[in-house]
Amino acid sequence: MSLDYEKQFYNESIKYIAGCDEAGRGCLLGPVVAAAVILPKDFSSDLINDSKKLSEKKREEAFELIKNSAIAYAIGVVEADTIDEINIYEASRRAMLEALTNLNHQIDFVITDAMPLPGSGYSHEAVIKGDSKALCVAAASIVAKVSRDHMMYDLDKAFPKYKIAKHKGYGTKAHLEALKKYGPIEHIHRKTYGPVAECYIEKIKLF
Repeated sequence: MSLDYEKQFYNESIKYIAGCDEAGRGCLLGPVVAAAVILPKDFSSDLINDSKKLSEKKREEAFELIKNSAIAYAIGVVEADTIDEINIYEASRRAMLEALTNLNHQIDFVITDAMPLPGSGYSHEAVIKGDSKALCVAAASIVAKVSRDHMMYDLDKAFPKYKIAKHKGYGTKAHLEALKKYGPIEHIHRKTYGPVAECYIEKIKLF
């Protein structure tokens, strides 16, 4: 599938198209991170693809390419406590809007990966599997994923016994075992997510 979905939108009044995607929706800990990327109209690279289809090494290479080639790029971050307050869907939308604001650049049109932005003031289209259809969304998926992974490495240094660098916050067997053994990390784990919520229920039973 060619990553050229955005090309149909370019015209005299639409010159700057921002792609938007997020990473970390399904994680048990840490923030959801969104990215917004505006690429040059004539930009192309075989290295840019849906972040889930790239190895970690390739994602890092692609991230450097995007940083050096993009007209503008930015991220938005919504932390675990806020995710628990407003739910992950709304948190993902908020992170995207923050990323778009942080672009600090003229935006004529936005393409998101399946996330409507009602009331945002942006002309936009929410495209199912946008990260495998539009180059700018694929680029955003890479920036979001790599940026979040780097945050996970920092958390891993702060909380080494949870081995966060290996699972990036997803509910792997090792993560679930650490969660049961050591309990949730306050303000880092998402309390409204099943396996984390169960730990608090068990804690209440103990007392």
